[in-house]
Amino acid sequence: MKTKLTLLLGLAVLTALLSGCTTVQPWERATLADPKMRPDRDPLHSAMFEHIYFSCEAATGGRGVGGSGCGCN
Repeated sequence: MKTKLTLLLGLAVLTALLSGCTTVQPWERATLADPKMRPDRDPLHSAMFEHIYFSCEAATGGRGVGGSGCGCN
């Protein structure tokens, strides 16, 4: 009885894990490429985030540059 329950539970978990895998079809890519899906869609938010990041790191354009303005490089 215990092995049947374990087997059934394992099968249920495997089914749940495999059902999450999907392939995006070419005609569905337009939905994912919608401008609303872009992280930088709001220029004001991007500018505010850059200002806060600059203020915290004390470095201009600190995203792509190694180190920061604190001298800890």
